[in-house]
Amino acid sequence: MLSLKNLILHNEFFKLFYNKKIIFITLLGFSSGLPLALSGGTLQAWIATTSADITTIGFLGLIGLPYTVKFLWAPFLDRYSLSKLGRRRSWMAVTQILIALVLIFMSFTNPSSDLFLLSMLALSLAFLSASQDISFDAFRTDSLEENERGAGAAVSVLGYRIAMLVSGALALIFADQLGFRATYLIMSGLMLIGVVTSLLATEPQPNIIGPSSFYEAVVDPFKNFFSRGKLAVAFISLVILYKLGDAFAGSLTTTFLIRGPGFSLTEIGTINKTLGIVLSILGALLGGAILSKIGLYKSLLIFGILQAVSNLTFMVLAYAGKSYLLFVLAVGFEQLAGGMGTAAFVAFLMDLCDSRYTATQFALLSAASAIGRVFVGPPSGFLVDAIGWGPFFLVTFLISIPGLILLIALRGFWQEQTKQEVFSQNDKTPDFQKD
Repeated sequence: MLSLKNLILHNEFFKLFYNKKIIFITLLGFSSGLPLALSGGTLQAWIATTSADITTIGFLGLIGLPYTVKFLWAPFLDRYSLSKLGRRRSWMAVTQILIALVLIFMSFTNPSSDLFLLSMLALSLAFLSASQDISFDAFRTDSLEENERGAGAAVSVLGYRIAMLVSGALALIFADQLGFRATYLIMSGLMLIGVVTSLLATEPQPNIIGPSSFYEAVVDPFKNFFSRGKLAVAFISLVILYKLGDAFAGSLTTTFLIRGPGFSLTEIGTINKTLGIVLSILGALLGGAILSKIGLYKSLLIFGILQAVSNLTFMVLAYAGKSYLLFVLAVGFEQLAGGMGTAAFVAFLMDLCDSRYTATQFALLSAASAIGRVFVGPPSGFLVDAIGWGPFFLVTFLISIPGLILLIALRGFWQEQTKQEVFSQNDKTPDFQKD
């Protein structure tokens, strides 16, 4: 009779995820996701317990700005190594230690009397967290072989989402029982998971020489990427378009569930938030496993189609009214498809990066992918006012189609270029051409 360990090692699905490298990326994904809510939703909850006015609390949203402009200082992380740990691990370890210290300082502030100080500490936390993301994204990209990228993208999403639950929902429960000071101290202690993992992990590709000057670190990543000519522009366009329909639909999902079918906050919290996060994690893991079998291009296409179709389930819910069955089906389908699409999308971003400039190029590409999430809010609201909820979700489906058409068009282009060196990184042929 096989032991549990042998059963895992002999099962292809578990074998894909059962190795030290993947375990380290899971833990580092947790460390990467932990600070986000502590400078966002959890912090707002803390300040909301004081007499601060709603306008002041609204301005706290600007604290998240470093996450959208992190490509501005990413060249520093490509150019310099802070210790013998290497370019990737040294930046991870240092930012993780500093994040833990900032959380300790935040725990000893009083938002009623030290709101400005707390806000500045939170801004510092967001900057350090974004810097940790830069180094982690580069570490993950440089560590994984092509056949490991699906699993690596999946488990990093897993770690990140678990961290968001811990620093979000669980942190609020802790705060209700123990107070915010104790909660932030506990969260600072959890950052040791990342520090220890950074120290134990192996520096990826230590023989690859990074930029030799700061000028090279700033200019060469862009020259390298855009040396692909029209293909580079097409890739950037695909990065922006691939999840644009998903972003449009997601921007007003909670509002729709309240004002459309009329679900209660408890129902939304239980089904849309809790169940949704669990299913998105399962979707990411499933997507990573499927990606390893069928390749990146086919995964992007299939998962992209599923993402687009999932928006139509909310259109059905809009016309059907308050139906718990349709609610569960819509959320379940959307989160599973979104998780699968995210796994393939992150693997796609990794595939576009040159190992010499991973930090800068990944930060640039992830910033491009965030354009949709940042700017869809106002047009989404205008659309709903003009045409209603049902037609709105139909439009979000239609918005998904250009990205899929571009993906199909690029497939044809790659097939015509099979004898050319399209990508310069590592002198390899991208796995799109291997499907």
